[in-house]
Amino acid sequence: MSDYIETDKKQDLQVLHSMGYAQELERRMSQFSNFAVSFSIICILSGGINSLAQATAGAGGAAIGIGWPLGCFISLVFAVAMAQISSAYPTAGGLYHWGSILGNRFTGWVTAWFNLLGLVTVLGAINVGTYYFFMGSFGTPYLGLEDSTTTRIVFLAIITGAQALVNHMGIGLTAKLTDFSGYLIFATAILLAIACLAAADSYEIGRLFTFSNYSGEAGGNVWPQTSGTWVFLLGLLLPIYTITGYDASAHTSEETVKAAESVPRGMVSSVLWSALFGYIMLCAFVLMIPNMDEAAKQGWNVFFWAMDAQVHPVIKDILYLAIFVSQWLCGLATVTSVSRMIFAFSRDGGLPASRALSKVSPTYRTPVAAIWTGSILAVLFVWGSSLVSIGETPVYTIVVSCTVIFLFFSFAIPITLGLFAWGTSKWDKMGPWNLGEGMFKLFAILSIIAMVLIFVLGIQPPNDWALYITVGFLVVTGIIWFGFENRRFRGPPIGDEVARRQAEIAAAEKAVGEV
Repeated sequence: MSDYIETDKKQDLQVLHSMGYAQELERRMSQFSNFAVSFSIICILSGGINSLAQATAGAGGAAIGIGWPLGCFISLVFAVAMAQISSAYPTAGGLYHWGSILGNRFTGWVTAWFNLLGLVTVLGAINVGTYYFFMGSFGTPYLGLEDSTTTRIVFLAIITGAQALVNHMGIGLTAKLTDFSGYLIFATAILLAIACLAAADSYEIGRLFTFSNYSGEAGGNVWPQTSGTWVFLLGLLLPIYTITGYDASAHTSEETVKAAESVPRGMVSSVLWSALFGYIMLCAFVLMIPNMDEAAKQGWNVFFWAMDAQVHPVIKDILYLAIFVSQWLCGLATVTSVSRMIFAFSRDGGLPASRALSKVSPTYRTPVAAIWTGSILAVLFVWGSSLVSIGETPVYTIVVSCTVIFLFFSFAIPITLGLFAWGTSKWDKMGPWNLGEGMFKLFAILSIIAMVLIFVLGIQPPNDWALYITVGFLVVTGIIWFGFENRRFRGPPIGDEVARRQAEIAAAEKAVGEV
């Protein structure tokens, strides 16, 4: 980062101090690293593969050829609107801070809880996806392992613990690995696409734009029997669920150089590149499938079925290894994101044991307690929810279907507040990455419309319990706020409080060796 001169460092410090926070975390992430942490969490080799059946067992080829770019655009509108806000307020746990500054204490607190719950559960879901990919690629075929709750939780504890340990040891090591992850995802997606095209019996380009209805038995009951229109719309959840996590660029703002410029660029570019390379990879996979009707019947096993049928075993295993490593690095970046959210919310007293959770290690310059707490909670969530079922559906499956709803709610709240706060005393100064009022408000309105669509799609069968979970969470949130937090929680420093914190800021920076 030879281009990060003293003037840039002073600018980053000045922006952070103006919001009432100290430079406790270490600013070691380049613009590419900021992009790579979001690109790694999005990880088209994780969600794009593990959730593939939502398309192939739904509307078939058109769910990829048409549905993937449409769903990616839905994610992009959130990223663009959030990028505008992140340039003005580049802080760790950005969404929480934005929700507070552009709204009030309550909207910031609600945003934090939606984002935090979404991040913890999505960390668990990502690593569960890695577990099932490992079982399908190596665990069962080569090691003879059988899926069980014990095997799953032991596997999760090991890989999540390793992810937490790397994060513990400093943002420098984490950034190097997520940088590598960015290159690995690019390379593996292209190699997988080449392997699929080389193994294809023929190139039926038309199947990418052919609408089918594989709901019910025809698609292995991935989706209940429904209309062709609905099953296509439900297939949009594949790109929407995959292209998320780009808020990591905001969460690592205080560790990124030239944050006001790097963070919005990292956020938007991670979505665009994921959309492009994901489209190339998935279109190639669809063209490789020997028979779409047979593929649909495989349900959630479609990826392994097609690879076993078409790709040379040695090439297949090399690709599987690269995909597995990419998925582990996806979880690594997610630990980074969730820990910075916990840290940021805690330094303003938003969580129990906030003093411990907001403490930064002077040795590693990382929020150690926040890293391990987020990681442990993710494993405990998977363990506890796997043991309880509602009817025949595990609570884990129900909660994971709520995860993306919670995450997108946490995106939509500050965006909606920004729509009304633009040009007022709450938001009268824009950052260097500036769309202009008209363009920002257009993307803000599109984000609100997209949020409604995501919510409606997210609570459809077989995920209909997600409605009750979401409503229940809102009720509990209201009770906790009005019963306890409204009197206790002060929110982030605003106005005169920022000036009063300057002595604390200097002491905090001295404690971690910031010079």
